Amino acid sequence: MVSITEPAQEYLAELLKKQEVDGIAVRIFILDAGTPRAETCISFCRPGEEKEDDEIQEYESFKAFIDTPSIPFLEDAVVDFQKDSMGGQLTIKAPNSRMPKINEDSPLEDRVNYVLYNEINPGLAAHGGMVTLEEIHNGSIAVLRFGGGCQGCGMVDVTLKDGVEKTLLSQIPQLSEVRDVTDHTVTENAYYR
Repeated sequence: MVSITEPAQEYLAELLKKQEVDGIAVRIFILDAGTPRAETCISFCRPGEEKEDDEIQEYESFKAFIDTPSIPFLEDAVVDFQKDSMGGQLTIKAPNSRMPKINEDSPLEDRVNYVLYNEINPGLAAHGGMVTLEEIHNGSIAVLRFGGGCQGCGMVDVTLKDGVEKTLLSQIPQLSEVRDVTDHTVTENAYYR
């Protein structure tokens, strides 16, 4: 779970005190958790803004409400504060924010995203491309969308069938099919035309 260092606790306590609101706390969450766009955030949490299922961490001077859907992505996260000549900087390091640790019991979406982001997209990035999961249809069909150099690319069928689909089906036996819903008539960024 999230660890808040002593200097960060002192800094956050001072920030909260300046708000002059009794019972104000902090909220820790991740926007776009589990994606390459993941962003770890800390915000003020006024009384009444907390959610019923939040996990609460209590510190000497304040409470931290942790957004429940963000919890698996916040494993090993550290909030720190380093003083410098400009005053200092609050940093949040969340090594699992883009992809949590997965296992056999992880949701199918997480397992598909893990393979896409860690095995397939690094190869597609060489051509300026990427693929994302749109949804799991009927419990076993991965619906994908290609972007960047893959959208409109003349080789996308080969990439889909011989690369993406083979990899996903071999690593995730619960999948029965992989579909592409990309509009490939848009070709301005296509790697091969």
